Amino acid sequence: MSMKKFTFKLTVAAVALIGLQTSSYAVDSVSVEAGAGSKVQMLRLGAQWDWKNTAWWQSNGTHIGGYWDLTVAEWHEKRYNNTDSSKNFTDIGFTPVFRFQRDDKKGFYGEAGIGVHLFSSLYNNDTKKLSTAFQFGDHVGTGYVFANGLDVGLKLQHFSNGGIKQPNGGVNFAVLKAAYRF
Repeated sequence: MSMKKFTFKLTVAAVALIGLQTSSYAVDSVSVEAGAGSKVQMLRLGAQWDWKNTAWWQSNGTHIGGYWDLTVAEWHEKRYNNTDSSKNFTDIGFTPVFRFQRDDKKGFYGEAGIGVHLFSSLYNNDTKKLSTAFQFGDHVGTGYVFANGLDVGLKLQHFSNGGIKQPNGGVNFAVLKAAYRF
């Protein structure tokens, strides 16, 4: 079975299991993201759980809240091993995300998060290498949530192992996100 088929089946199974949960654990939103970096592309699916009734700072109808973000992504390296070969691999991530937003959670927002990721293989693309399958992923982003629950955003994301092991070239993405809040 190919990795893409396995990833797709795993994602479908995860979404089905999540849907069977009680309402207190139910997913609050789902997302699809597409990202591009230097000779690398990414497609990511995610499920988010709001930090309900949590606001650290409130002022003039806005607050800082957040959500948990569980994702499965497929990366496409266009210059694998610094050659004209390509390679795909899977990334599973979990990130707490802080969001500055209106109290009704509609309109413009800004967000930032730092999470953990596990790659199915090591990244080795276009002179950039990551020597561990465990990576940190951090991002900053902005977006807009429409009245119907559609969330459209743009974020800049960086992956690195935090210096755990060398080489640690880092990988950067510009990511376009579309999410739907239930």
